[in-house]
Amino acid sequence: MKRKPSGGKTASRRSPKKSASPQKSLTEMNIKLQHVFSDIDGVSAQAIIDAILAGERDPKKLAALRDKRCRSSAEDIIEALRGDYREEYLFVLAQSQRTYRQLREAIAACDEKLGELAAQVECEVSSPLPEAPKGQRNVGKNSPQFAVFETAWRFYGVDLGAVPGVSTGLLCALISEVGTREQLLAAFPTPERFASWMGLCPDNRISGGKVLKAKTRKVQSRLAGAFRLGVFGLQRSQTQMGGYLRRMKGKLGKAEGTTAAAHKLARIVHGMIKSQKPYDENEAFKLTPQSEARRRKALEKQAAALGLTLQPAAAHAAAKLSKNKPPHSA
Repeated sequence: MKRKPSGGKTASRRSPKKSASPQKSLTEMNIKLQHVFSDIDGVSAQAIIDAILAGERDPKKLAALRDKRCRSSAEDIIEALRGDYREEYLFVLAQSQRTYRQLREAIAACDEKLGELAAQVECEVSSPLPEAPKGQRNVGKNSPQFAVFETAWRFYGVDLGAVPGVSTGLLCALISEVGTREQLLAAFPTPERFASWMGLCPDNRISGGKVLKAKTRKVQSRLAGAFRLGVFGLQRSQTQMGGYLRRMKGKLGKAEGTTAAAHKLARIVHGMIKSQKPYDENEAFKLTPQSEARRRKALEKQAAALGLTLQPAAAHAAAKLSKNKPPHSA
């Protein structure tokens, strides 16, 4: 099971490089599809390339093939399609397109085999995956072509897709690297061990009670890379995970902040799998006594800089009440 995703990963890595070959041929033909379409292997671009290889040369007819969701105007697409349709360029384009399609078919066959192997793994969970709110469990065109979220539900007993940053790619890496829930907890009983194995936690070097070095270890881990990639897309997310990522990047820097957020995400995933509890954002980001003490100290420091003092709300209310109390009459 673990060996199979490596082939799919290799094919996935090669596929974008091969899709650059049609792009190179189109650039030599002075056809600038990359200026009007965000993706060369999208519906509109692929329909136009197929029509060009079928013999169509009229830019207006080619532009009419664009998808209705395309944001580029017909005039811009027509201008981008005015090129040099030499025979040698068309031959290279046809070869590149054929190779790209073969790679996509190979990846699809690999995904189908992965789904079959995953279905053969015996798991304790047999109930169906609960329905998710709109916006969760998004599946893109480059996602594996089998039921990844359902497979993760069978393997771990919780809906990991509810966690911001957890995608099909991360779940595939998690399944292939650590296996089922029983295998994960047998190898890594605590989230600290899980994060340390991936090299996501600080490797503190202490001598004489002084921290000499606190950087993470250099570990080649596909799963660690998947966690980093998962939080990378949360820069503008309004969830607490997105806010945590922005705070860590502002405090530690881009690379270190991303690693810190990946560490947090890994601990959340491990905690859900171990406790068998659904994702609770408030519980995952609740303040610890240490964090609360640090926040209070920071507020006191800011207040002192402004010449003010902080007073607990209960004490302030009691003082206000005693001040407004009428004097005792004899």
